Amino acid sequence: MNLPPLSLYVHVPWCVQKCPYCDFNSHSQKGTIPEQEYIGHLIDDLKADLHLVQGRKLHSIFVGGGTPSLLSGDAYVDLLQQIEALIGFEDDIEITLEANPGTVESDRFKHYVQAGINRISIGVQSLQSDKLKALGRIHGEHEALNAAAEAHDAGLNSFNMDLMHGLPNQSLDDALSDLRRVIELNPPHISWYQLTIEPNTQFASKPPKLPEDETLWAIQEAGQALLAQHGYQQYEISGYSKSGFKCKHNLNYWRFGDYLGIGCGAHGKITQPEQQQILRTVKVKHPRGYMDLTKPYIYDSWQVNLEDQAFEFFMNTFRLLEATPKAHFEAYTGLQETDIQTQLNQAIKLGLLEDLGDSWFVTNKGHRYLNDLLELFV
Repeated sequence: MNLPPLSLYVHVPWCVQKCPYCDFNSHSQKGTIPEQEYIGHLIDDLKADLHLVQGRKLHSIFVGGGTPSLLSGDAYVDLLQQIEALIGFEDDIEITLEANPGTVESDRFKHYVQAGINRISIGVQSLQSDKLKALGRIHGEHEALNAAAEAHDAGLNSFNMDLMHGLPNQSLDDALSDLRRVIELNPPHISWYQLTIEPNTQFASKPPKLPEDETLWAIQEAGQALLAQHGYQQYEISGYSKSGFKCKHNLNYWRFGDYLGIGCGAHGKITQPEQQQILRTVKVKHPRGYMDLTKPYIYDSWQVNLEDQAFEFFMNTFRLLEATPKAHFEAYTGLQETDIQTQLNQAIKLGLLEDLGDSWFVTNKGHRYLNDLLELFV
């Protein structure tokens, strides 16, 4: 077992309001956000996890939420300076912050760049007012266009625009219209993914009318062709980028890299070569509990069973459109190819997977039926 690159996920739990499709750990903002207090807790949380770093510098940082763009540039100056002092950054570190167009004030992105953030991910989801209303978003078309303009002007290395398809009552033309307009905004990276109804959300209790499967597949095929036509390379199920602008943080997830998770409800995954184990961690979910100094930040932690490590590895790597090196499988799980030969043979027989000698490659059929492929390794 070898140590992979190390990333850091930072969770900011507050939103202006909870969206009906959202199953992330987010809490509607009530009054002023305790910005400095929360930053202090994030740093103390990180200090408690420093033994998990194991001599590595940070490969990437992703600040997610919630709505991280509710916090000021000064807050991120403080946070990032302290993180770098505690762990250290690789020379080409990628630092991403999620932003809601409805919270982007003039020049706010420039303040984030001054703090050290070099990539922004803008949650657009749609540019059509009826779809945004159905999704419970607080922004409109104008705010989304302004956010894209601010990102271009801020001096960022890159920025992403999040866009959903398969929305309530969405037609093929609606979906492609949204996608064309986002492409016209020329972001270096687009995350384009299908809305799914998750448990414990408002949409789960009152499901909206979603497009039929035939329409969803037509949207997927036409959208992928449109993105490719405009120079966006698909490298992951929902990730499309111009050349040189793949998201390093997400790639580290999908390649089974390690990541610390700090903040409310943040998850972490750490390789422990000496114990030949993988550790999973989850932090306390609610802001009040997380900032209660009488309790630890950790909510739960567990070792991934050896028999589950193949599934966890492939659940990540098979999302990518690149080949999965067999050497990475053995180095990051401690397993051998022979340990899963029966499952591999079945996947190949079903046309879901190809064996390229030194790697495995998921076929087009395998990506379309990815859940069926993964179930072979459960």
